[in-house]
Amino acid sequence: MGEWSFLSDLFSSLEAHSTMLGRFWLLVTLIFRMLILGTVASDLFDDEQEEFTCNTLQPGCKQVCYDMAFPISQYRFWVFSIVLIATPAMVFLVYVLHHGKKRADGGRGSRHRDELAGLHLRMFYVVNVAFRILAEVVFLVLQWTLYGFTVEAHFPCSRFPCPHTVDCFTSRPAEKTVFLRFYFGVGFVSAASSCVELFYSSLKWFCCSRRPASDPARRRRLRRGGGGGGGGGGESAGERGKAQRLPAQGRSSGKVYGREQSQEGRQICDSAALVA
Repeated sequence: MGEWSFLSDLFSSLEAHSTMLGRFWLLVTLIFRMLILGTVASDLFDDEQEEFTCNTLQPGCKQVCYDMAFPISQYRFWVFSIVLIATPAMVFLVYVLHHGKKRADGGRGSRHRDELAGLHLRMFYVVNVAFRILAEVVFLVLQWTLYGFTVEAHFPCSRFPCPHTVDCFTSRPAEKTVFLRFYFGVGFVSAASSCVELFYSSLKWFCCSRRPASDPARRRRLRRGGGGGGGGGGESAGERGKAQRLPAQGRSSGKVYGREQSQEGRQICDSAALVA
């Protein structure tokens, strides 16, 4: 397990800059991939080429048949996949560490600059998740293409320099089939969680947070523009207030004048009736 220690340390640093779903992906990678592959699978696949036997003594026949049955060892394939799948996360971690060191050396910047740097970090994190999904899908397809879902116990081979079709036998095929399906399931869960993380992070950071972040800033700008930006701003606000008050006063005076006219009309009618 010594060869995995550097990845474990980097993943521990990456956990502080990941979302909840990102931490779940780290847990799956550390426990169900690296830990099991380093403790259990290493012993299972250690002697696979030595235990691969064929019923012939022709020199070179066993080696070419093994190469035909397993173009790449399953153990080495999974190690290679873990390294490449973790590469986008490592690149993101290097960028985060570089950004933190740059901020520490440059001191505290303006609020707008901090918000812009945070936006760049979020965008880079989403790009990291997208490349991770791509790597997950590629290795799932490659695993299915190379090995399928079952490790066959019997493998017929007629490749040169075998004199005829020989029968070759794989060591512990049932146990290797269990591991093959297990890692296929782990890869599927990891890819699915990464897809959910990509959708959730994009929706949270770039869609839902856009309007709530802009409305308070717009209100503050309006308050600063109308409240006290100098004499011109005060005069324009006063003129708007007067313009709003004048129509109201006109409407109220019109109502009073109408009531007075109606009262005078009734008095004239009453006096005319008395004269008649």
